[in-house]
This record gives sequence, structure tokens and C-alpha cells, in this order.
Amino acid sequence: MNRAEEMPTEREIDSDVGATEVPSPLFGSCPLPIFDHKNIVLGHGSGGKLTAELIDKIFRPSFTNPVLDKLDDQAVLEIGGARLAFTTDSFVVTPIFFPGGDIGTLAVNGTVNDLAMSGARPLYLAAAFILEEGLPSDVLRRVVESMGAAARAAGVQLVTGDTKVVNRGKGDQIFITTTGIGVIERKGVISADRARPGDKILLSGFIGDHGMAIMSQRENLEFEGAIQSDCAALHELVAQMLEAATVDSQEVQFVHCLRDPTRGGVATTLSEIAAQSKVGMLLEETTLPVRESVQGACEILGLDPLYVANEGKLVAVVSREVAESVLQKMREHPLGRDAVMIGEVVAEHPGMVRMKTTVGGTRILDVMFGEQLPRIC
Repeated sequence: MNRAEEMPTEREIDSDVGATEVPSPLFGSCPLPIFDHKNIVLGHGSGGKLTAELIDKIFRPSFTNPVLDKLDDQAVLEIGGARLAFTTDSFVVTPIFFPGGDIGTLAVNGTVNDLAMSGARPLYLAAAFILEEGLPSDVLRRVVESMGAAARAAGVQLVTGDTKVVNRGKGDQIFITTTGIGVIERKGVISADRARPGDKILLSGFIGDHGMAIMSQRENLEFEGAIQSDCAALHELVAQMLEAATVDSQEVQFVHCLRDPTRGGVATTLSEIAAQSKVGMLLEETTLPVRESVQGACEILGLDPLYVANEGKLVAVVSREVAESVLQKMREHPLGRDAVMIGEVVAEHPGMVRMKTTVGGTRILDVMFGEQLPRIC
């Protein structure tokens, strides 16, 4: 029996959602929308098509402006002759402690990474905490200490914040929102709309570690081989990459796009870049690094590692001229030692990512539709 035959049959769901649940190994058990939603569903937090729908139909009409409309993971602002990167992110991961990290380290590193993907040097953070009544003080102290350690390791300071408490049963232990600011010291613009035909696509290492670490902890599953989150701050790796992309002391723009493939995984991230840059992408499946433990866990659960979240990896779209030197520099850094070149940007099929499979066929990688792993970050 194939994987599709094992999935539940199509059925009607809540009429408030206006959707049907369709068998799919990628989308898990969350509803796949066909019509407009009257209410918010978990898939609106997936980072995929439903998130884009939410942004386009509700948020952008009220807040549209040239900076926001770029839809990067951070805003780049020019103030007093300086270029600053500015970002904010919320963290609702469950469980709050997991192999390789916790919600505190995730909050710091995730925000640092969003700043770094613009080429910025992270400087300062703010944090807001939503606490549930009854949360043990020792648990809060452990999370806060993790945040402090992660901030010191990343060379940033948490300089302001806020705390609110909600009634017992009206929250889920702790939610954290972090805001970060950094300075962009190099010339050039790094953005999801700057990929060009001929560019090479680099990936900093193994994919799917974070998502499967969360799932194994949440569901109390044991797989052959330990699976740990890859949660890490990537700004120093990015700095080395930008240094390698500087040719003859000229800061010509050779690094075009940088993204950390969190919710929705590598497939969704590359699909978004292809759409925003109006280019096609062609990947080689044989080059994609997936640990055996993660691959095995995904097969058991009917998940695709290309759509599983990462918290310590990046994808880079760089000019052909510097691709090899940037790749070599990545491999010299501990967080990039398993870096690989996974494909190239092409002029054909703009807005679409295709992958040459191991059996010689071609597969289309689209933006994730539903939510395969809710509350993953």
C-alpha cells in the first residue's frame, strides 16, 4: 500500500472554515483550504500558503508600505546615514524544552538569524513574555537563563521588555515575542527578490533536525539515533560568507539572497524566493543532506524533510563567480561544515522550483499549503 492510500479519506470539516481535508502525506491532519476562511486555523501559522493568504488579505491592506511590501524576514531602514535591520518574531513552541534547546534559546537565535539574513550584525533585542498563571518560577528562571546565555553567545544585549500574565488555562505556560535591531555595514542589498538566472543555491547543512526533534519530544517517540534541534545563531557564518564574496576588495553584490528555512522548510523558502524574484530553480535531490535518523522518522510519520522546520540552517543564492569560494568558507565554520551546493537558478519556469529526483524524474516543490507540524517555533 502506498502512502497516499494509507491516508484518511476525504471528509467535510467545520463549516466555519469552509474547507475539506484531503489525503496528503505533506499536510498532516490540518485542513487544506479550498475557500476563504471565516476563522483562523492552525495552517495560518505554517509559514506557507495560508500564512501568505492571511498577510495579503488582512494585514497588508491596512499596513502596506514600500518597506513592508518586500516581505523579507526583516525590514531594512536608513536612519541618519546608517542602514539598520529591524525584525520581530513570536515563539509558541511546544514543548518548551526539547533536545538541543528550549523556547528561550529559540527566541534569541531565531531573531538573531532574521537580522543576519539581511547581512546585518545583530546588536540589541527586546522581549515580551506572556505567562500563564501557575507557571512554576523555576521553569521561567530556566528559560530566562537560557535566553541570557544565548544572547551573550551571540554578542547581543536584551535592553528592554514587558511581561503579562493570563489566567490559568488561557495560555500554554509561556509565549515569547522578541524584537531585534542590527546594523548593515556592507554595501549591497540582500533580499528575496534578487535571485538571477545562473546563480547557485547553497545550503548550510542537514535539514529537518529541529522539526523532528520537536515532534519526537512532543509525542514521546523514540527513533533509531538521537535527533536534536539545530537551533543556533548564524550571524558569524553569514559574516564569513560575505567576506568570501568580496572580490579584490570590492564590495560588489555577489550574495543575492539569504534565508533561514524555518516553518515550511527548504522547499517553501525556495518557492518564495523563486516567486518574488520571478525566476525558476532546479535542485538535485542527491545533493540534499538529510540525517538517516531524520529521514527514518519522516518516513514513519509520513512527512517530507524538505518541508520540516530548521532553526540553525540557511539557504543562500549567490553569483556563480563566487559560489565555490563562498561554499568553501561556509565549510570552515562549525555551523557550515556540512554545506553543499543543491542547485541553480534558471530562467525557465519562473516562480517554480523543480527537483531532479534520485530515480531520474522531476518533482515540483510548491509552498506548503497546510500545517504539517503545528507550533514548531
